[in-house]
Amino acid sequence: MDSIKNLITLLGKNAKNAAKTLRSATTVAKNNALINIANQIDQNRTSILKANEKDLANSKNKGLNIALLDRLMLDNIRLNNIIKSLNQIVNLADPIGEITDLKYQVSGIQVGKMRVSLGVIGVIYESRPNVTIDAVALCLKSGNSIILRGGSETVHSNHALYTCVKQSIIQAGLNENCAQLINTQDRKAVIELVKASDYVDAIIPRGGKGLLKAISNSAKVPIIKHLDGICHTYIDKDADTQKAISIAFNAKTRRYGVCNATETLLVHRSVVDKILPKLITQYLAKGVELRGCSKTVKLSNRIISATKEDWKTEYLDAILSIRIVDSMSEAIKHIDKYSSNHTESIVSENYTRSRRFITEVNSSSVMINASTCFADGFEYGLGGEIGISTDKLHVRGPVGLEGLTSQKFIVLGDGHIRQ
Repeated sequence: MDSIKNLITLLGKNAKNAAKTLRSATTVAKNNALINIANQIDQNRTSILKANEKDLANSKNKGLNIALLDRLMLDNIRLNNIIKSLNQIVNLADPIGEITDLKYQVSGIQVGKMRVSLGVIGVIYESRPNVTIDAVALCLKSGNSIILRGGSETVHSNHALYTCVKQSIIQAGLNENCAQLINTQDRKAVIELVKASDYVDAIIPRGGKGLLKAISNSAKVPIIKHLDGICHTYIDKDADTQKAISIAFNAKTRRYGVCNATETLLVHRSVVDKILPKLITQYLAKGVELRGCSKTVKLSNRIISATKEDWKTEYLDAILSIRIVDSMSEAIKHIDKYSSNHTESIVSENYTRSRRFITEVNSSSVMINASTCFADGFEYGLGGEIGISTDKLHVRGPVGLEGLTSQKFIVLGDGHIRQ
């Protein structure tokens, strides 16, 4: 334990010193680091994909399901998307140093707020190697140093990507410890990291319930987290049939192992006959297992009866729960009871009910006539995300540059003294 604790202490000290230098780093230097990372990834595609192949092979041998393997997999298209995300972050305004709300007070002083970095961010994640780059890019641009700890299933991919990061930071003239990767897979490293309150300012976990529980039980550092991604799509009685079918199908089947995939479909009883049979046919043809309420199971002998557990389960798999409701009020009541407050969507051409839905549903993202799969930092114009927070403090929804900052009051005077 002492060796692990010493490792985290060393990384923490390095990160804290690096964070101090990042406070005054220029936007040009930070952007150059991100451009360098993009170039390094482009130039090292072959080695990155070979490393990813090792992780995939190891994970298949361990019996990981298809959805989790999909989260782990990298290919040229996904590398292109990572590069595109880096370029988008480069083009975003640098939030650090922005002064807002500057106003004269009765005393003559000016009081305003300046946006500042949080300091040192610890990111603990599983399955998704792209988080290595998203997290580094957003932290660097927002003036934070970062300590990364990826899962054992992505160890080779993370190392290959981190090699690109390390070289790029040095080339940009920034402190090489702005981004550090914990190499050991010993789980004690996670426990020590979340207790390192002398060095780490916030922890962002990206993983399953087990990881979140372990972190929450041990943490002495503030956590920016989300729990399950139990997302709902509600098809209203005034839904356009084609929109409803297209949105509901995409929301479940675009990718199964992602937190913004719809896990429960709610359908108003008045549109069941013209929408659900077509959707059921499409889902079954795609290989999605359907679990339904007592009314839904009557529509097909291939639909399994849903249990209470199904309504509160994030499948991260080719499984969907379906419930027929008598009203939007019933749909909202269901969402209030079972949602993890991640993302919910209504499909409706009725403006009044749509506005009521986005007002009454208390999730970090609420949508009208759009797939829940859009709940993503890149799609929101944030250049990517370091996570999606379902907390209400200090940030909510996809966490981008602004979510990794805070504000401090500034006061401008000219010899003013308080009477």
